[in-house]
Amino acid sequence: MIARAGAGPLRRLVVLRHAKSAWPDGVPDHDRPLAPRGRRDAPAAGRALADIDCLPDLALCSTAARARQTWELTAGQWGTPPPVRHDPRLYGADVPELLEAVREVSAHTKTLLLVGHNPGLEELVLTLAGDSLDDALDDVRTKFPTSAIAVLVWHGDDWGSLGPGTALLTDMIVPRGRKPGQS
Repeated sequence: MIARAGAGPLRRLVVLRHAKSAWPDGVPDHDRPLAPRGRRDAPAAGRALADIDCLPDLALCSTAARARQTWELTAGQWGTPPPVRHDPRLYGADVPELLEAVREVSAHTKTLLLVGHNPGLEELVLTLAGDSLDDALDDVRTKFPTSAIAVLVWHGDDWGSLGPGTALLTDMIVPRGRKPGQS
């Protein structure tokens, strides 16, 4: 069922692609850690979400090491991080799998953070966004790089009401941390 504009409370889905990962020899893809740049960018993502007053009530996070580390460094920027569920379905998920996980979230959750991987996250944002503010949708179409954040809003009684074209993409941010010694 597709939610009509204005039906139900305002909900926000915050989509965060994991930060830049390393490619160590012999390490399975699922176990790849963050690269130094990723360890700088993930906290910047947490600060960016705090700056736009978009802290989640709940986080769903892939079980991959780089996603878990992104979550920990991002949430470490907030006074009290929300609960997190590490969901193995989010690793390598496509749009239907991502939507299935999102639609299972309790209606009490108003802002949900989804931490995962491309191409699934980029395709999810493009599927859900019926429109955007400014050039946010064009920015996602151009590139949804590591540490990118997309904020989608819509009105719905529960997370099951989220469907193709029902959301407004309000923000597309690519936070970057500073290298040591940069001012």
